[in-house]
Amino acid sequence: MDKQTVLAFVLIGFILLVWMWLSVPSTPPPPASTPDTTRAKSTQTAPQKPAAIGESPLPAATAAPIDTLGRYFAGAAKGEERNILIITDLYAVELSTKGGLLRKWELKDFKTWNGAPVQLVDWNSRGDLSMLFGTSDGKLINTHDLCFKSDFPSWKQTVLKGEDSVSVDFVLPVGDSARIVKHYVFRNGQYSFDCTFSLENMAGVIANYEYQIVWEHGVRYAEENSVDESSFSEAYSYAGGELSSIAASKIGEKVESNSAGTTDWVATRTKYFALIMIPRTPKAQGSYMAGIEMPLPQSGTKRTYSVALRMPYKGNPDEKVNITVFLGPLEYSLMKSFNLDLDKIMSLGAAWIIKPIAEYFVIPVFRIVHYVIPNYGLVIIIFSIFLKFLLHPLTRSSMVSMKKMQAAQPMIQEIRGKYKDDQQKMNREIMKLYKEYGINPAAGCLPMLLQLPILYALWAVFRSTIDLRQASFFWWIRDLSVPDSIMTWSQPLPVLGMTQISGLALLMSITMLIQQAMTMKDPKQKAMVYMMPALFFVMFNSLSSGLNLYYFVFNLIAIVQQVWINKKHDGTPLRKIEPKKEGGIFKKFANFSLEQKKKRKR
Repeated sequence: MDKQTVLAFVLIGFILLVWMWLSVPSTPPPPASTPDTTRAKSTQTAPQKPAAIGESPLPAATAAPIDTLGRYFAGAAKGEERNILIITDLYAVELSTKGGLLRKWELKDFKTWNGAPVQLVDWNSRGDLSMLFGTSDGKLINTHDLCFKSDFPSWKQTVLKGEDSVSVDFVLPVGDSARIVKHYVFRNGQYSFDCTFSLENMAGVIANYEYQIVWEHGVRYAEENSVDESSFSEAYSYAGGELSSIAASKIGEKVESNSAGTTDWVATRTKYFALIMIPRTPKAQGSYMAGIEMPLPQSGTKRTYSVALRMPYKGNPDEKVNITVFLGPLEYSLMKSFNLDLDKIMSLGAAWIIKPIAEYFVIPVFRIVHYVIPNYGLVIIIFSIFLKFLLHPLTRSSMVSMKKMQAAQPMIQEIRGKYKDDQQKMNREIMKLYKEYGINPAAGCLPMLLQLPILYALWAVFRSTIDLRQASFFWWIRDLSVPDSIMTWSQPLPVLGMTQISGLALLMSITMLIQQAMTMKDPKQKAMVYMMPALFFVMFNSLSSGLNLYYFVFNLIAIVQQVWINKKHDGTPLRKIEPKKEGGIFKKFANFSLEQKKKRKR
């Protein structure tokens, strides 16, 4: 390769480095000696909740003193708490008469890093899904800690099978004739449920013609590394085809967003799970989001988000709002099934090129192969072979051109020595040489340029798709969605910040080193043989083992391919190509036209 090719290769690596550098979380990684930054702490310790905020508050759910409830709700501060348990094929939900809240939501098909069921509701805050409104006597009421009534006996357990469903009502009396009713409907086989908030004769109670449906305490973490999980954690509002989001990226600094206008849904997510509230009838007239990041022990972090739907209130005797609440895994096909653009909260890369590759190529191929082969490690290997097969014609042409480049080095050196005092003349003669022998100096970079969008799409899929979560391969590779550490240490390395070594990243960089040594014969480019593998090792060391497995297998195949090309073309003399003949169909057409003109003249 000449200087231009080397420069292009360096620029490709630099672009990849900058892109991935910007994509990783700014929070420093946890010490590698205890990489499980959430071990029991992030899954059990509740961080400080957002405090009350001005005119659109989402206050922390603390036990409200009676004098803050006013004359309408003072009697609802105390009462008997009863719990109801509903078990479906996908989850077990615990409801409470205290606030009429969801207290627990355990997923049956997913486990935390230490084998416990994934529990998405923050039980330390006594549950979620409440109403918030101002009253005519000047009080701010959050129904979170008010005592509702229910006909269900305490700890009644209902098991749903097949197409079963069950409904549960919680009633909050307000004076003699007014009341608030929360009507839940749970259906087997769905991660979503319906909830209807009925406001009966509340016109004299609710002020400002608005109330909010609130989810205050986000989604509980379930992964081993809380820093990594926090990097995915955000809150979203979708209105008018536009997605708005907030991310609490600074410790202790609260972020918030208050919007008006017809809103389709609000959501908050962690790395693999999400809470989404969808207003059905009537539509929400705005949204509110607030978030804060707080530190956890062992250098961990946790981001907690509050989301709310701002609902209009007309003061009618019986007003209702019907909402659908999704609380489950961020699975792409599941998000698409709602037909509400819920997949926009998934991290699948830039919408203009990377996301389509991930959505219409990577994920479908993975699903098809995984349907036959249950081990995702083998699926990745087969995908690597399949992709290498698709790129084979281009890669073969590139390798042959590079062999020609190596064979032409003596002539190139001769030209450089002959015209060392005339740079322009030297470049013209080298380009003339390339043309005469059919050498493309940029051929080695083209396959890599075509690979980059696919590599980015794989990076996005491997780091965020729940399909690879806790998917083991063999030996030390126990989770294809996280780095495969073979060595760890406590203090991060200066500048690099590394606290572990990924086995597959190391193997990938070794195969890249072998490739570089096989293709770069110019002594002036010797530094490139070591620089690029080292650069890629640093970049890929903290990425998912699934991505490194793909790249390692891809490089292995490329080495075999290079050995075959070398064996076939070593010793083959460099020959000039035949100049292209002028003519073709256009020349024949011109000759035909000329003959017709001559005939007419006769």
